[in-house]
Amino acid sequence: MKWARSIAIVFLVVVSAACLLADFVAPASYAHQFRDVPAAAPSHQHLLGTDDLGRDRFSRVLYGTRVSLLLAPAAALLSTLLAALIGGIAGFGGGWLQRFVMAATDLFLSLPWLFLLITVRALLPLNVSPEVSVMVTFALLGCLGWAGAARVICADARSLSQSDFILLARASGSSGFRLLWRHLVPNLKPILYAQFWISVPVFILTEANLGILGLGVAEPLPSWGSLLRELESFSTISLQAWQFAPLLLFIATVSSFHLVLTKEELAA
Repeated sequence: MKWARSIAIVFLVVVSAACLLADFVAPASYAHQFRDVPAAAPSHQHLLGTDDLGRDRFSRVLYGTRVSLLLAPAAALLSTLLAALIGGIAGFGGGWLQRFVMAATDLFLSLPWLFLLITVRALLPLNVSPEVSVMVTFALLGCLGWAGAARVICADARSLSQSDFILLARASGSSGFRLLWRHLVPNLKPILYAQFWISVPVFILTEANLGILGLGVAEPLPSWGSLLRELESFSTISLQAWQFAPLLLFIATVSSFHLVLTKEELAA
């Protein structure tokens, strides 16, 4: 599977580079409307044609992919930090603190957090600017996606806190925050790294679900959710295969993330 992982890494690098350079690669702005050619077929000017409003599909795919590939890792980083803080302290402290935190985590995991996320997002104004909707959507993802990782980190932190090197550090005078930061956290890095990579495709999928429901990134800024939402009218696009380009790119990107994280997950 090493060759598949290498292909996945190259694919993600190429896609990320193209999206980061979207301002130079895209033939037009994601919001610019070519009103004389709405719903046009692919051409030299519009590689993937245009949508019903005359916006260049290729440009919107590039910008929409950039939104997900930049902010899903940011949300994953936030959730991983929260999981490390909550799970690490609970596992390191043990006793009633661990039992309380794990009970709260079990309660949080028992909630259908996708529906909780939809509810919280639906309570916000729908006429917010695209920039605000992006920040709110992925901040909510990061704040609501920590519980599963926290349980894993808590278990590993508890096991490490009872290991010989921690007992030696205690005997040498280390305690409290110094013991946690200097001795426990470095040994949790592989777990934190794996949880981060696992969270990225999860948050990409979750944003796509929100976008399909109309609760993700606000128009006119594109995201994978809003791009996939256009496929709802399947019967009218069955003869226009180029409109499936966002779906194929979405599947390839999420699958590549899973191939990349496999080795780190097993190593953790």
